[in-house]
Amino acid sequence: MNDTIMEKYRREFPIFKHAHYINSCSYGALSHQVEAAYGDYLNCRRTKGADWLYWCEIHEDVRARFAALVNAAPDEIAVTTSASASLSSLISALDFSGPRHRVVTTDHAFPTEAQNWHAQATRGAEIVHVRERDGQLDLEHMAELVDEKTLIVAVPLVCYRHGVLNDIAAISKIARKAGAMILVDGYQGLGAVPFDVRALDVDFLIGGALKYLLSSAGVGFLYVRENLVAGLYPLQTGWFAQADIHAMKIHGNEPAPNARRFEQGTPSVPSLYAARAGLDYMLNVGVAATRKHVQGLNRALKDGVRALGGTLTVALDDVAQGPMVAIRSTDDHALVAALEADNIVTSCRDGNLRVSAHFYNDMSDINAVLAALEKNKALLA
Repeated sequence: MNDTIMEKYRREFPIFKHAHYINSCSYGALSHQVEAAYGDYLNCRRTKGADWLYWCEIHEDVRARFAALVNAAPDEIAVTTSASASLSSLISALDFSGPRHRVVTTDHAFPTEAQNWHAQATRGAEIVHVRERDGQLDLEHMAELVDEKTLIVAVPLVCYRHGVLNDIAAISKIARKAGAMILVDGYQGLGAVPFDVRALDVDFLIGGALKYLLSSAGVGFLYVRENLVAGLYPLQTGWFAQADIHAMKIHGNEPAPNARRFEQGTPSVPSLYAARAGLDYMLNVGVAATRKHVQGLNRALKDGVRALGGTLTVALDDVAQGPMVAIRSTDDHALVAALEADNIVTSCRDGNLRVSAHFYNDMSDINAVLAALEKNKALLA
């Protein structure tokens, strides 16, 4: 991505007029386009009150854009209100009563994912965790856990605590060898890391629109491999999951023949407007170009942290580094506050400062972070 194009993009995000925003792992920056999309929604409410046919069109537009993002077919995508809703709906369709009842999750799991799996223990599920080794998933340990009792292997694309990018292709091979399904939580990487559901041979993918997809809370999605849909009957459902959402039938449940069966009730209409605008923006910029740009910024950040005597939570090369870099701190909340005092927006988890660049960031943001870290060396571990 050349500097001229990047600078043009950056000007379309007003927060950079007064701050160094480098916190996309928490929430993507707001663009003029997404702000205008909210205005379009409000204008519709002001002038028409309700326009359900158009809102359903936007719902389908968002489905098509999620599909394009991950090389899926639109019929393989359910548009939900969050990654949690996506996962809960899918889990409600799984059967843990047979010989395959083990869920292999990981110590990288976001709480929502792990909590949902552990809640299934009352339904007969056995939940085990793949451990970390030097911050990365121990794939030898995973291979030991994944066997003929395993129903599904669930892994994050990027660990939310420290930014490790997992080797999904290798993990998929482990699952396939044992005849298990594989689910990926892509929330911390989609939009900043290219992802192809076909090439990576995954069965399920969950994500949402508010981070690197530049949109808003209130929209998530679920990818379900086409040949699995008919065999899965979600017990969590709603009118948008029906074969005909306009039929308004109340004497039965007729789930859609495609991944829409994993949707539930009324969608978050304002967030759909934002999601469409954010996805359009991200698809126009390009995920591959974003990945290359962010890798360059992250190399400069990591080199600078080492030069200051700071400690990277996990030492990673470009291949294993997601869009977020984590830096050890003696008081991560105090460090976030210290950077905020210098108009630098970051976040923290698990004793780590999280710095997460996107295509709209540049070296001025990296240099500002490094200058603030130097001023606050006492907070570096």
